[in-house]
Amino acid sequence: MRIELPADFQARAEVVAIGASAGGIDALLSLLTVLRPPMNAAVVVVLHLPEDHASRLVEVFSARLDVPTSEAQPGAPVRPGTLYFAPPGYHLLVEDDRTFALSCDPPVHYSRPSIDVLMESCADVYGERAAGLVLTGANEDGANGLAAIKAAGGLCAAQDPAEAAHSTMPLAAIAAAHPHYVLPLAGLARLLQTVIR
Repeated sequence: MRIELPADFQARAEVVAIGASAGGIDALLSLLTVLRPPMNAAVVVVLHLPEDHASRLVEVFSARLDVPTSEAQPGAPVRPGTLYFAPPGYHLLVEDDRTFALSCDPPVHYSRPSIDVLMESCADVYGERAAGLVLTGANEDGANGLAAIKAAGGLCAAQDPAEAAHSTMPLAAIAAAHPHYVLPLAGLARLLQTVIR
């Protein structure tokens, strides 16, 4: 089953920014299984993790997915067809030349990396060619970022709060951004398939 994109979203997405916090690993394991070549967009994920622990996200997801998977590196180009994870302890941004940058600016909503920071930079750089998804989480990070993507003409979606392990984050995103879609993970997976291809 495919999902029709809204009439006001005419552009092909070049980047999909996904944010998750508490309960996010299980949600991402369910959502990202649809990633497979060919992909016309880069998928960039911010998952709130403790700053003092090395991330194993690339190891976990690269073993399960048939797409290139890496931790975003400063100065590296944002390549379509690739899944990127934000490193712990740094905000992740996309620069005007479509390369990654890392920042040690203060946490946003007690979080670094911040979903808002990534999504706001994607909105600035990609405009209507950005898409954003906010998943489960226990704070309000991602709400302003999703609203920025929508204001720039991009596509926005949030996980159904009734399904989320922690509903605070999707509820905040829904209130701030009025996303095009509020869907359970199975629906978000179909939407993601549609957007990246």
